[in-house]
Amino acid sequence: MQDSVITQKRGRKIAMTTDEIQTYLTEARVCRVASVDSNGTPHVSPLWFVWDGTHLWLNSLVRSQRWTDLVRDPRIAVVVDGGEAFAELHGVEIVGTTETVGEIPRGAMPVDDLVAPELLFARKYSNSETFRTDGRHGWLRVTPSKIVSWDFRKAAGS
Repeated sequence: MQDSVITQKRGRKIAMTTDEIQTYLTEARVCRVASVDSNGTPHVSPLWFVWDGTHLWLNSLVRSQRWTDLVRDPRIAVVVDGGEAFAELHGVEIVGTTETVGEIPRGAMPVDDLVAPELLFARKYSNSETFRTDGRHGWLRVTPSKIVSWDFRKAAGS
């Protein structure tokens, strides 16, 4: 992750460090993906993801509103967050662009760019060393242009 994409103009006191962001994005299991349809209507949906240290990888149904929106307009916002009480809220917002990688839907053909994300995904969600395709999903690689974080637990400790 390039420090130049970490944009924290406000709330620096509660911002996560680069290492904290890396750890959080590696360990968190669900993100919320925001896209915009052809009429400009926002669409938000939860999704599993993996973080490779530079890109966020989304394994999405190719027959979904999210996929349709992001292929048509690759601008994206993603939030990964947690906590219940206000003083526990923490998370990361990523703003960037998406691009499809590999076959659509993902088939069995080897794709060099997908070796790492598919292994990360298999380990994270199925405790396996093998990623299994289902003929319904495809890969979207998110390239961040801006990353903002917050961790209100830091404010509670000061």
